[in-house]
Amino acid sequence: MAANPIPRILLVDDDDALRELVAAYLASNGFEVDGVGDGEGLRASLARSPPDLVVLDLMLPGDDGLTLLREMRARGGPPVIIASARGDEVDRVVGLEVGADDYLAKPFGPRELLARVRAVLRRGGEAATRRTESLAFGPYRLDVTAHVLTGPSGEIALTGGEFELLRLFLEHPHHVLSRDQLVTMMKGYERGPFDRSIDVRVTRLRRKIEPDPESPVYLRTIWGEGYLFSPGGGGAS
Repeated sequence: MAANPIPRILLVDDDDALRELVAAYLASNGFEVDGVGDGEGLRASLARSPPDLVVLDLMLPGDDGLTLLREMRARGGPPVIIASARGDEVDRVVGLEVGADDYLAKPFGPRELLARVRAVLRRGGEAATRRTESLAFGPYRLDVTAHVLTGPSGEIALTGGEFELLRLFLEHPHHVLSRDQLVTMMKGYERGPFDRSIDVRVTRLRRKIEPDPESPVYLRTIWGEGYLFSPGGGGAS
């Protein structure tokens, strides 16, 4: 039996010393790591050999991180963890809305980054190996193996976080899931008191699957409790 391939991480940060320090730490923990300092390096690396995950700074020379993230999401692309000194809630929400799978504010400890990297990769790996091949709701079908959501107009692009959240809702229909439950199932660690990552992903999912995102019929808010998914539709938040 062939050995499992070593996950490859691409670090995109113009701070050479930080990039080298983080690369050495991740490499010592079993990852293959490449590093680049700007958007041109990122594009060249993606074209040459797409990584399993990108750790992306926002403040870069030339195109900034959000521009690069939008480019990657327009093409699908690997999961992305933003690691940036711009750690205000607004920056975190914008990053998640654009399509990041996680957001880590600088300065951060290397052990926390390692935990986030493992969590994001684990979500993708677990989803890819599940036995159920597809899950359906309304006019949509989620191919669990291929990570593809299709609807009346064809394929709908999902980020890794959006895919995993939708899969969790489909596997727990007609049950109210709190934000803490969803964070635990998705990330495996406690959310902070102001963690809005679940709410941001729910908003993005609604834009993609709801006939009217302002009056959702599939993914409903149960005020004070969490979210409830109705595969057949029925009822607004």
